[in-house]
Amino acid sequence: MTTTSLPATVPAHPWRCTLPASAAKPLDADEERVTRAQRLLVQLGAALVARPFDTRTHEDLIVFLTHDIDAVLVSLAALKKRPESDLQQRIAELAGHTLRSAGGTA
Repeated sequence: MTTTSLPATVPAHPWRCTLPASAAKPLDADEERVTRAQRLLVQLGAALVARPFDTRTHEDLIVFLTHDIDAVLVSLAALKKRPESDLQQRIAELAGHTLRSAGGTA
């Protein structure tokens, strides 16, 4: 039986993070690292749901947790230290529109 899954080793840059034309500056290293990790973990999670006994998916997750998680957690901590207003402004810049405050209406 042949299964399709991620490669046995997870590439250092599995996805290219694209920005809308309205973004003034590219992702910084922390933003890019966390974004890539989030996308990879979502893909691995979906693969585990679809093929729970696929050993290659488990191996890919182990590779990520063994080699990449420390840097991702450092980057996530750095992002969490940013003021909320800065984070909201950056999200709005990347999304190409302004976020409404809590309780705001469309």
